[in-house]
Amino acid sequence: MSRTLFVTTALPYANGSFHIGHIMEYIQADIWVRSMRMAGHTVHFVGADDAHGAPIMLKAESENITPQALVARYADERPKYLNGFNIRFDHWHSTDSAENVALSQDIYRALREAGLIDTRTIEQFYDPVKGMFLADRYIKGECPKCHAKDQYGDSCEVCGAVYAPTDLINPYSTLTKATPVLKQSEHFFFKLSDPRCVAFLQDWTTGSNAVGAKRLQSEVLAKTREWLGGEDGEAKLGDWDISRDAPYFGIEIPDAPGKYFYVWLDAPVGYLASLKAYCQVKGLDFDALLDPAGTTEQVHFIGKDIIYFHALFWPAMLKFAGRKTPDALNVHGFITVSGEKMSKSRGTGISPLRYLDLGMNPEWMRYYIAAKLNARVEDLDFNPDDFIARVNSDLVGKYVNIASRAANFVTKHFDGKLAFVGDTDAMVQEQTALADSIRAGFEAREFGRVIRDIMAYADRINQAFDAAQPWLLAKGIEGADDATRAQLQDICSRALAGFKAVSVMLTPVLPTLTDRVAQELFGAAQPFVWTDAGQLPQAIAPFKHLMQRVDPKMLDDLFEPPAGAVIAGATAAATAAKAAKPAQAAAPSAAATEGTVAADGALPGGEAIAPIITIDDFAKIDLRIAKIVDCVAVEGSKKLLQLTLDVGEGRHRNVFSGIKSMYEPQDLIGKLTVMVANLAPRTMKFGVSEGMVLAASHADGKAEPGIYVLEPFTGAKPGMRVG
Repeated sequence: MSRTLFVTTALPYANGSFHIGHIMEYIQADIWVRSMRMAGHTVHFVGADDAHGAPIMLKAESENITPQALVARYADERPKYLNGFNIRFDHWHSTDSAENVALSQDIYRALREAGLIDTRTIEQFYDPVKGMFLADRYIKGECPKCHAKDQYGDSCEVCGAVYAPTDLINPYSTLTKATPVLKQSEHFFFKLSDPRCVAFLQDWTTGSNAVGAKRLQSEVLAKTREWLGGEDGEAKLGDWDISRDAPYFGIEIPDAPGKYFYVWLDAPVGYLASLKAYCQVKGLDFDALLDPAGTTEQVHFIGKDIIYFHALFWPAMLKFAGRKTPDALNVHGFITVSGEKMSKSRGTGISPLRYLDLGMNPEWMRYYIAAKLNARVEDLDFNPDDFIARVNSDLVGKYVNIASRAANFVTKHFDGKLAFVGDTDAMVQEQTALADSIRAGFEAREFGRVIRDIMAYADRINQAFDAAQPWLLAKGIEGADDATRAQLQDICSRALAGFKAVSVMLTPVLPTLTDRVAQELFGAAQPFVWTDAGQLPQAIAPFKHLMQRVDPKMLDDLFEPPAGAVIAGATAAATAAKAAKPAQAAAPSAAATEGTVAADGALPGGEAIAPIITIDDFAKIDLRIAKIVDCVAVEGSKKLLQLTLDVGEGRHRNVFSGIKSMYEPQDLIGKLTVMVANLAPRTMKFGVSEGMVLAASHADGKAEPGIYVLEPFTGAKPGMRVG
C-alpha cells in the first residue's frame, strides 16, 4: 500500500556553518527517505534555516550587518554541504519567511482561543546600557557557592553548582560589562500544565502511528515519563514562556506591541512553513496534505538534545491549534571522534567542507555513518582506523570486487551477454527475500544491521565465485566445449546477478555509485527500486572503475591542522581577522592599524596586524616557559613532531606540532620554548595534544618558507609565565 510522508530534520541555527553532526542527521534521514521512495511511497522531504533569536541578532550587530544578511550568508553555504554529501531535500526554506509568520501567528491565535495562553508579570535581569533583558547565557558573576569568578548565570563550571542568575555575586552583562538591574515585564505563557495538555501528551507519547509503530523510541518514552509521570503519576510540566521583549529578531506576537515569539515557538512551525512553500511551488494542497483526519504521516528526525521541545511542546501546540500531530520522532545520539565528544574547542570536530575539499568520496561517509547507526538513541563514534577498514574492506574488497572480477570474463568471452545454467528460482527467491528484509530494516532505521546483512551476502557471492575458480576455466576457454563455456558464463552471470541485487540494497546509502551501476553497467534507464533486486540481468556493458580505496593520508589531512593552526596562534588569529574583514588588509585605517604597514606598503610578515584587543583579552591566554624533555617524529605524518614538555607542573605534557619540515627531533630535546598552557586539549588521530607551542612563520609559506619555534633567553625556567 502506497503511503504519503512528510519528513523533516531539525532546523540548523543560522548563525554558523554546518558541522558533521548536522551531516550525520541529514544522511540518516536521506537514506530513510530514499528507501521509502524506492518502495513506491510519496515523500515530501523539507528543511529550513532556524533564523530567529537573540544570538543571531547580537552576532549580526557585532558584524555591523542586518540579521537577514547574516542568515543569508550561511544560507548561501548550504548547497555545498547538502549537494556535496548527496543529500536531496525537496525544498529548503527559512523561519524568517512570510509563510512562517502567518502560520506561527495563526497557531498562537488558536491556542489563545482555546484558553491555553496566559500572561504574567515576571522579574529578570536587564542590561541598562544595552537596553534589553538578558538570558542566562549573557550574565556572568561570582559563583555563590565556591566564589569562582566569571561564571554563567545558571551554573558554575568550577564546582558544578546550579543557581538562579539573581544568586550570582557581582553579576555583570557579558554584552556591555554593565551591572544588570532587575526589571519587570509582562510575558506570555503556553499553559502546558493544563489538564487537557497533560492528558493529551500521556496518550500521544505512549501511542502508535497509522502503520502500528510506536511514535517514540523506548528511550525517548522513558524520558517523557520523567516529565509526565506514569499512568497515574503526577505530571511535572511547567507552563512555557513563549515571549521575548524587544529588541529581538523574531516574529511579533499579535496584539502585543514590542513582544516577540521565543524562537522555540516559531522554529518547529518552520517545518510547516517549508512544506507550505514547497506546496505552492508544486501546486499541492497544503491544508489537505496535513488534514488531521488525513493519511499523511508526519515524521521528524532530531537529536537527543531537543527531545523536550519535540515530544511535549510541539505536539501539544499542534493538537490544540487544531492541526495534525507528528506520527513519529526518530531520535539519534551525538557523533564522537575516537570516543571524544564533537567539540571545536577540544579539536575533535570534523569539518564537512574540509572532507570534501580533500577529495574524499562523500559516499564513504554515507556508508560509514549508515554502518554505525541503529534505531536506538546511541552516540555514533567516528574512528579513523575503523573508517578506513570498513570502506576499503566492505565497499572495495567485497562489493566492487564482485563486479570487477566477474564482468571482465563476460565482456571478453561472451560479448557482455549473461546466461544461467539450471534453475535460477532459488537465487531469485533468496535475493527477493533478502531485499524485502533490507527494505524493512531501513524503514525501522536499523541501518547497522542492514549493512551487516548486505555485506554477509556479498561475502557469500565472493566465496561462491572463488570456489568455482572461473579463472581456471577461462584459460582454455577459446577451444573449450559448449558445456565448459556455459559453466564459465553461468558462474560469472550468477555473481553479477548477486552484484546487481547488492547494488539495489545499497542504493539508499550509495545513490550516486549505484546509479552509475544501474546505467553504465546494466543499461537501466532509471535508478534502482526495491523490486529490481529480484530481476535477473541479461547483459552488461564493459566494466568501468567504480570506487577507489581510502588513502590513510587523507585521514591524516582531515584531522591534522595546517602547521600554522597547530603552532602559530597569533598568525591564525590574524588570518581569521583578515578573512572576516578582507578590506582591512587592502586599505587599513590609520586609527585601527597604525604601524602595521611598512613605508613601502608591505605588510609585516605578509599580513595585516590583527584587530586591537584589550589587556583583558590578552590575559586570558596563559603563556608558559616549557622545556622540551623529549621529541620524536610522528609515524604516518609528514608534518608533525611529538613533543614531551615540562611546564613545571610535576607532570609532562604531550603536544603535537607541525614543525617537522624545519627540525630534527634530537635537535630540540633539552631546549626551552613558549607554549599556550590553557588551551583546551585536542584529540588528534595520533593522540591528545595538550597545548600549543608558539612559532613564527610568514603568511606566504611558499615565498618565504620556514617555521621558527620561539626560544627564550637563558635563565628562564619551566613554568614561568610569559606576559
